Amino acid sequence: MAEPVDEPSKEPSDPWGKLKSLTGKPALPDSWRLVAGSAVLGLVVAAGAVFAAGPWDNGQRTAERARAADQGRTGDTAHRSSSASPAEPKPAPSAAAVLAALGTGTGRTPAGTALAPGKALDPLMKAPALGTRTTAVVVDTATGKQIYARAAGTPMTPASTVKLATTVAALSALGPDHRIDTTVRASPDLRTVTLVGGGDPTLDEAGLRALARSTAKALTDRKVRKVALTYDASAYSGPARHPIGPNDNIAPVSALMVREGRLDKSDHGPAARSGDPAAEAARLFAGYLKDSGVNATAEPRSHRAAAKATTLATHRSDPLSALVERTLTNSDNDLAEALARQTALGTGRPASFAGARGAVTAQLKKIGMPVTGARLGDGSGLDRNDKVSAALLAGLLAHAADPAHPELRPVLTGLPVAGFSGTLGGRYGEKSGGAGLVRAKTGTLTGVNALAGTVVDARGRLLAFAFLTSGTTSPGDAEKALDDLASALAAEAG
Repeated sequence: MAEPVDEPSKEPSDPWGKLKSLTGKPALPDSWRLVAGSAVLGLVVAAGAVFAAGPWDNGQRTAERARAADQGRTGDTAHRSSSASPAEPKPAPSAAAVLAALGTGTGRTPAGTALAPGKALDPLMKAPALGTRTTAVVVDTATGKQIYARAAGTPMTPASTVKLATTVAALSALGPDHRIDTTVRASPDLRTVTLVGGGDPTLDEAGLRALARSTAKALTDRKVRKVALTYDASAYSGPARHPIGPNDNIAPVSALMVREGRLDKSDHGPAARSGDPAAEAARLFAGYLKDSGVNATAEPRSHRAAAKATTLATHRSDPLSALVERTLTNSDNDLAEALARQTALGTGRPASFAGARGAVTAQLKKIGMPVTGARLGDGSGLDRNDKVSAALLAGLLAHAADPAHPELRPVLTGLPVAGFSGTLGGRYGEKSGGAGLVRAKTGTLTGVNALAGTVVDARGRLLAFAFLTSGTTSPGDAEKALDDLASALAAEAG
């Protein structure tokens, strides 16, 4: 039986103590806190306020804006991110109303003022629905200080909240503009053509068809009408199957696949998968080549492209910034595993489960994250042996909120919005105090529920939080209890 996982509409001592400023620099300026606050509270004030959601107006922001204009605060967001370079948008016409709602007048808490959310959180932490153990951390992103902690450094099974670690590592190692190439290479005599996967699970039929057309043109320009077609997925190594085994939540991990090996028309969530995504992609490519006037002489076979092969055509993925947003919004397991392997490739390690684990862990350590006790066995969180602390998850979010690290901003903009998008689209009802204010990554496995994200409190301050539970018996009740914790932070006035 498949493990339950995140679906749209449907983790003893404190190693950091009082967290130091994550940058060693002064507290975040008021302007940043106001932008961060308006990014989410705008969803509640009015649909038009989504135009204030920043700091990047890329795919996820565009999707949320369109969805808000059409349907207000409800529903799921399916999006295809734009490849345009991120740019900071101008303040929206609704910004004044949003900022007023945030309490930006003279009564706003000054920078550096400590909050004490324990009074609001402590009773909620005792909810039976949270299972046998719950750990928690809340960080004031304006100062980088930890303002609430319960067993902050205890390693816990994070489920899909581990995707925060995966995406932060990928962005910090590769940069938000990194793209993944799928190429077609030809032997010197042009008799053999090889489809070479670079690890892009978002390659779709339209992209593969365009790649075939470009390839056919390059060949026919050289008077070539027949070729032997091979395919190369050797960029990845090690076992292709996730330790969870054959499962509708993830395909065999391959450097060459079309639409994550899905056998239906879905673009996220569980689906029947191909047992050999690379071979399926090559067969599809052969058909597209034929449609463009070049015939493959036999069934495609697996073969590594020759070192002296000539590149005939290239398809490039959306930028990493967009891939990260898609990973987090939809809790995309296939894409998360790809990003972990891209981190391995980018840092000189084998693109295997073991290599990705080492690469992600090393990258997080490099940027100063508390990785003691962490075990990042996969990039998706499907591995029940994964372990992270609440301090690590909250630290990752606070680091992503630091103005000194704009390359990490897609981690924040990709978080589902409570009651609005992605895996939080079906949570937080109309009367919830956290609807539109909470942005968070969810985590769900049997007996494990987690929530880690950001929230704007009643004073307009951006807080990063992480709540991890184990021993839960009712996923629905556990999710409601976690949502109540985040909503309590939204109502916290300090």
